[in-house]
Amino acid sequence: MDQMTVTQLKESHQLLKQFDYELKPVVHGYANRTLYINLDSNTIAIKPVDQKMKDTFTGGKGFCLWLLWNAITAETKWDDAQNELVVAGGPIGGITAYPGSGKCTVVTLSPLTKSILDSNSGAFFGPYLKFSGFDALEVQGKAKEDVVIFIDGDNGTVSIEAAPLDEVNTHLLSKQLTDLYGGETDKGKRAITVMSAGRAAEHVPMCGVNVSYWDSRRQEIRIKQAARGGSGTVLRDKHIKAIVVKYSETGGDSNGAANMELIRAAGKRINKEIADFDASQNDMRHFGTPYLVEIMNKFDILPVQNFRYGSDPEASKINGEVWKSMFDFRGPDGCWYGCSLQCAHAVPHYHLQSGPYKGEAVFVDGPEYESLGALGSNLGIFDPPAMLELCFYCDTYGIDTISAGNSMAFAFECYEKGILDKQKTGGLELTWGNAEAAYELLHQMARGEGFGVTVGQGVRAMKEMFTTVYGADPKQLQDMGMEIKGMEISEYISRESLAQQGGYAMASKGPQHDEAWLIFMDMVHKQLPTFEAKAEALHYFPVWRTWFSLHGLCKLPWNDIIPVSNKTAKEPAKVPEHVENYCWLYEGISGKKTTPEDLMAQSEKVYNFQRLFNVRMGFGTRKYDYPPYRLIGPATVEEYENRPERYDKQLREVIGVEPEGKSVEEKIRLVRQYRENQYEQLMDAVYLRRGWTNDGIPTQATLKRLGIDFPEAMAISAAHGG
Repeated sequence: MDQMTVTQLKESHQLLKQFDYELKPVVHGYANRTLYINLDSNTIAIKPVDQKMKDTFTGGKGFCLWLLWNAITAETKWDDAQNELVVAGGPIGGITAYPGSGKCTVVTLSPLTKSILDSNSGAFFGPYLKFSGFDALEVQGKAKEDVVIFIDGDNGTVSIEAAPLDEVNTHLLSKQLTDLYGGETDKGKRAITVMSAGRAAEHVPMCGVNVSYWDSRRQEIRIKQAARGGSGTVLRDKHIKAIVVKYSETGGDSNGAANMELIRAAGKRINKEIADFDASQNDMRHFGTPYLVEIMNKFDILPVQNFRYGSDPEASKINGEVWKSMFDFRGPDGCWYGCSLQCAHAVPHYHLQSGPYKGEAVFVDGPEYESLGALGSNLGIFDPPAMLELCFYCDTYGIDTISAGNSMAFAFECYEKGILDKQKTGGLELTWGNAEAAYELLHQMARGEGFGVTVGQGVRAMKEMFTTVYGADPKQLQDMGMEIKGMEISEYISRESLAQQGGYAMASKGPQHDEAWLIFMDMVHKQLPTFEAKAEALHYFPVWRTWFSLHGLCKLPWNDIIPVSNKTAKEPAKVPEHVENYCWLYEGISGKKTTPEDLMAQSEKVYNFQRLFNVRMGFGTRKYDYPPYRLIGPATVEEYENRPERYDKQLREVIGVEPEGKSVEEKIRLVRQYRENQYEQLMDAVYLRRGWTNDGIPTQATLKRLGIDFPEAMAISAAHGG
C-alpha cells in the first residue's frame, strides 16, 4: 500500500470510542486484568483477575470459558448479540526461551456445532495482548457498522474505529492494517498482529479467524489460524473487520518470571534436542507437518475419497519431499520469537489460477498436513498447485480447510451415488479429482451464492437437507457424513483404532485431534490392549493436551521431538522429560514448586468444566459422543472389498465367525455389530475413569474433588443425574 492509500485509510477510520488505561508490567505470567468490549454501546472496561480465578481456571482457554460462562445463558444462540468472542494466551505464553510459546485460544458459541467452541492459533496475538495489559479479551454485542478494534499496548489505549474502506479478505486486510498501525519500518510492523476473517465468514458457519505477524526476513505478512468451528463467522457477525494489537517492547522476560534461570534451563535442554534430533526424527525444519502424508499413507490412515480408503498410490505427489522442494527457506520459520522447531513453512510467488485474484502472485502459508488430507487426498486431488490454490483461498476467505474438505468430499460422494446431480449443484461436476469444482465452491462461499453456500453449511446441515429435500436415505448419509457434534473430523482414519474413535467422538468441541491422538499407541504399537488401558489413555491425554491451551503453548515441542531419556521411560508416550520441562516452565513463571500432578490438576478442572458447559447449552451427554460408522468400520461394499483380507481375518480370529460362504453385506453387518458393541464398552470405561455418569455427566463428587463445585455447576450435574 502506498502512503496515499494509508492516509486515505487512516482518514476513513472514524473514532467511535477511545479508552485510556494504565500500563502495568506482567507479573509472574499474568497481567491481572481482562479487557471487556461491548459493541452495542461501544463500552470498553477492565475487569480484575483475582487469585481464585487463577487457581480455578489457570489462564488461556480456562479464562475464556469462565468469561463466556458468565456472559451468556443456556438460551443464548451463536448469533445473538449476547454471545461473546473471547481470546486469551496464558501465563507461560510469550516466553522466548522455549519453543512453541506464542499460542492463543479463541472461545465462543459455535455457529457450526451450536455448542462451546475452542480453537487455537499460533502467531503473536496471545503474547501481545498480555504484554499490552490483558490476560483475556472478551467482545460482546454487534457493531452498527464495520469496525476495527485497536489495542495499543505501547501507549495504553483501546479504540473502536469505523472501518468502511478496509478490505475484508485476510491477505489484503492484514497488510493494510499492519501498514496503517505499524508504519513503514520493520520494527513498527513487527509490533502489529491482526486477527481477522475473510469474506466467506459473512455467509457460511465454518470460518475461523486468521492471526497475522510480520516476517521481516521475507518482508511478508504471515498467517496462522484458529480455524475450527466458526469463530471467524462470529467475528464478522459482530461486524468486526479486525482486532489489532500493537506491542513493540517484547523481551526475554516480558512475562515477569519468578525464576528465569529455570525457564532457561528447560529451553536449553529442548533446544539442544531439536538441534540434535529434528533432522533424524520428523525434520520439522524442512518438512513441517506435510511429512505426515507419507506416514499416514503407509499405515492406511490417510483419508481418501471421503474417508472410504486409507491410502492412495498418488499420495506421493503431495508428500513432504514435494513441499520441501517448494518451501521458502530464506529465513526463520517460527511463528513466535525463539521457536527453534521452525515448522511454519510457506511457498512464495504462487500465481493464482482462479477467482478474484487470478493471475496475481501470492505468498501461501503452509500447506499443513490437515489441509493436504482434507483438500487433497480426501477429494482425490493430488496436484501441488491445486493444493496451494485451495489453501490460499481458504485462508484469505477465512474458511477452515478441514471442514471445507470434508464437506466437499461428502458432496462429491453424494454426487457419485446420484443423490446430487448437475442440476442440484448449479452445473458443477463434483467428481473425484476435480480441482476446478473445488475452487468454484470456495469462491461461491465467499460470494454467498450457489451450491457452495450449501456445502459451506457443513456436513451435518447437508445430511438434513439432502434427506428432507432430495429424499436421500438418512442412515446412509449418517454412515458416510464425516462429522461429530456438527464439526467435521480431522484427517486421520480411525477404523482400526478404537481408542482414536473415542478420542474423536468424546472430544469436547468436536472431532479434532488436538484433544487426543492415540492411533499409533493403539493401532501400531499395541500399547492399549484392554478397555481399561484405552480408558486411561482417554483420560490422561485429553486432560494433558488441555494444559497447553491453558498456558498459550504449542503441543508440537512436547512429542514431535523425542529425547534420549525416552528409551528407558516407563511411559514413553507421555514423554516424561518434556513434562518435567513444563513443570520447570510453570515453576519458573509462578515461583511455585510444581509437579506433573499439579499440571494435570489444572487441566482436569477446565476439562470437566467445559463438559459441564456443553451440558448447560443442551449438549454434552452420551448421545452426542457417537461417531459416524465409517469412522468405526467399513460402511459400504467398496470399503470392505478394499481390504477383504483384513476384515475376513477379523471375522474369523476376533469375532469368531467363518466368513466363507457369506455375502459382503452379511459380513459388513457382522463386523458392524461387533465394532459398535466395542465402542459402547469403551464409552462405559472412559466415563467411569473420568468420574462421569454413564450418560457422560461429571458427577457432583468429581466437581467437589476438582474444586469446581459452585452452585450452578452442582445444579446442572444434579439435574442430569450426576
